[in-house]
Amino acid sequence: MSGKAATTFWRIAGLSYLEYAAATTTALRMGLKEPMRSKAMTRNAVSYNRAVFKDGVSGAKKPVKSLADAGNL
Repeated sequence: MSGKAATTFWRIAGLSYLEYAAATTTALRMGLKEPMRSKAMTRNAVSYNRAVFKDGVSGAKKPVKSLADAGNL
């Protein structure tokens, strides 16, 4: 056996797994023909909600428009 530790190619390329997954799904969707491409692209939209927990109880959920502003709600 080799003395080097095994690693994944996306890690060697300097990507996180989420960056790799996003890039591959985008490439896959762009490779589809219409009308499947349009249908798949609608699944690309993501939305986030934020809830503040106090004393172990979740507060009201508020939509997050920007991840940079998520802590300021």
